[in-house]
Amino acid sequence: MPSKPQSVGGQAVIEGVMMRAPEAIATAVRTLDKKITVKVDPYLALSKRYKILNIPILRGAVSLFEMLVIGIRTLSYSADVAMKEAQEEEQKKEDNPRTKRQAFFDELLLGGSLVLALALGVGLFFFLPLLAAQLLHVSRGALGFNLIAGGIRIAIFLAYLWAISRWKEIRRIFEYHGAEHKSIFTYEAGEELTVECARKYSTLHPRCGTSFILIVAISAILLFSVTDALFVVTFGHLQNLGERFLTHFTFLPLVAGASYELLKLSGKRSEHRIMKAFIAPGLWLQKITTKEPDDEQLEVALVALKSALADDHRKGAKKDNE
Repeated sequence: MPSKPQSVGGQAVIEGVMMRAPEAIATAVRTLDKKITVKVDPYLALSKRYKILNIPILRGAVSLFEMLVIGIRTLSYSADVAMKEAQEEEQKKEDNPRTKRQAFFDELLLGGSLVLALALGVGLFFFLPLLAAQLLHVSRGALGFNLIAGGIRIAIFLAYLWAISRWKEIRRIFEYHGAEHKSIFTYEAGEELTVECARKYSTLHPRCGTSFILIVAISAILLFSVTDALFVVTFGHLQNLGERFLTHFTFLPLVAGASYELLKLSGKRSEHRIMKAFIAPGLWLQKITTKEPDDEQLEVALVALKSALADDHRKGAKKDNE
């Protein structure tokens, strides 16, 4: 175990956990027969490969896009593993043309579903709050309008989280989310990566993606108020709904980048009095998105973390010997 823990992160997936070390990503999934299958892939962030992408703010926007792609791929992999036994007979027919065609259409369906999900996400969490604020005939001034739209956006997000948390399948993912956090806390504390050590830690982590989304929502209120005011100064008239949507959507990467920097800072200074107050709402929100895991779920998260670190350390040792 290194004296100074490396930066690690993760994500709950279907019946498993993905863990990300600086140079490796490992996904551990519990199969129907109770075994743990692990997939390890090499990984080096785009901001590490290209120095120009490591500029503050820009690296946050790049990282968000990168993690979205990795997250989608990992979820797809975990779904395949979780359903492997149920589809075993079909998978054995590797030379069957119909099976290959079916696999192609499955991939096509997955891609279409992801595009639809992104479109619904933009519509529900981005366009709808702007429309609602306009229909409520609130002040079209920059700050007043964005306070109302931002409040509606946060309310929709909270309602969405509460609704999906009632589903049994989603609750399982939230339990693995808690296991991910406990495992990372154990590593950061320098303790042995065992279920016994991890069990005592909290499921609430200051660098969680849930907290990031809340920071984005708050940052958007401030930044979009500035951009709306600048629009009036530049073009000499108030924005209509379409212009406001395009302006906000254009500056969304800047909001994501700034929020990323704030999240990193809050993680490093989590014990500071001001930072404690700053991260508190995100931790409260995690009481919805994380649940207490059982020992089997903790085991899966720890296997993923150890696999990512082992591969990362192996690459580091190889570089040192070259």
